[in-house]
Amino acid sequence: MTLPALTSADVLQPNWHIAPRVRALVTTRNGGVSLPPYGAWRDGAERPGGLNLGRRAGDDPVHVEENRARLRALAGIAEPAWLSQVHGAHVVNADDVLDNARAGGAPVQADASVTDRPGTVSIVMIADCMPVLLCDAAGRAVGAAHAGWRGLAAGVVENTARRVAALAGVAPSALHAYLGPCIGPAAFEVGDDVRSAFVDAADVARRDAVARAFAPRAQATGKYLADLPALARERLAQLGVTQVTGGDQCTFTQRERYYSYRRDRVTGRMAALIWLAH
Repeated sequence: MTLPALTSADVLQPNWHIAPRVRALVTTRNGGVSLPPYGAWRDGAERPGGLNLGRRAGDDPVHVEENRARLRALAGIAEPAWLSQVHGAHVVNADDVLDNARAGGAPVQADASVTDRPGTVSIVMIADCMPVLLCDAAGRAVGAAHAGWRGLAAGVVENTARRVAALAGVAPSALHAYLGPCIGPAAFEVGDDVRSAFVDAADVARRDAVARAFAPRAQATGKYLADLPALARERLAQLGVTQVTGGDQCTFTQRERYYSYRRDRVTGRMAALIWLAH
């Protein structure tokens, strides 16, 4: 079976006004070779052609490597700095990740990477957690963070923003941020422990705004619907970052476009990547 090639229609690109040397994209579930339950969604059903990029999702390794090759070909990049993500707040240099991989080292455990070297690609994988891409307007440095609720509460976005700003030689407030697809506020049910992790940690002046990112369920279940993009915007606002786009795509409800772990459990992984052109 010959499956359609990966094209620009199968990926998202941030709508931000920055130097053209900053390149970024987020993949969807479409444009690859994986079979269900890692497939694409066409004509109202799941079919062969999924772009699963996760090696640990249970997919055929041959399909995963072909999908990764398709991504590299579309973006015109070398191998990205793949991480072993652990839902934490640790940020690493993407160039160090690549050096480690070339030396045959164990996968680097981290949830974000940064770089100021042209051609080095920072990348994170997602399937409901939110990817946050960061850069300065002149394109001196970039970073990618994997921000599920645990990482977001632990400060992964702030840590990444500070590292990007330091590499670029600017204040964090000068950065631009893009919030990629994630489980949306109509679908992300959490308990009071998650709400407390954010509300209790918020500055007094912003505590009400953080609390508004949690909508109580209609019935008295002790559950809330959490708004990850709103929480990320609050975290960025505390650094003075106001140039924020994205945050309007829901992986859970947009089945035809995105993988979702919470919806399907056995499913693929998408990726968000950012780099500086040579």
